[in-house]
Amino acid sequence: MTDLHIRSAVQADAENVLTFWKEAAEGTSITDDVEGVSRLIARDPDALILAEADGLFVGTVISGWDGWRASLYRLAVLPSHRRQGIAKALLEAAERRFLALGGRRGDAMVLEVNEQAQQAWAAAGYEREDHWRRWTKPLVSSTSRSSVS
Repeated sequence: MTDLHIRSAVQADAENVLTFWKEAAEGTSITDDVEGVSRLIARDPDALILAEADGLFVGTVISGWDGWRASLYRLAVLPSHRRQGIAKALLEAAERRFLALGGRRGDAMVLEVNEQAQQAWAAAGYEREDHWRRWTKPLVSSTSRSSVS
């Protein structure tokens, strides 16, 4: 894709990113609201990487760096634009960011039921680690979150 533009998200992108994820991303998160996306952009302005083509969001990846781990989330490509190298371009941008910050390994969050995503991550050189499991605990209830947004 020749007209692809990769850039960091800005605050004005928050609502459009959420709309994009509803169409292009699998699953939902407790932080899927304007406040959550805005907080991410404010805390780490380069973490949310966007791909645009002709002024349209066609891909995203979150490249979270905490000084210890390089974590990847929300790699998503608009269904009509898949298999055109957009995910590869986003991952390359994220990996360059991590290397510049001192990251040594990228860790990706991939839904167990999303076989298409698993194939894409494998094609990008990522390997599944079956000896790890994700453990989570919501710190706010879904009802308190909805009252904020």
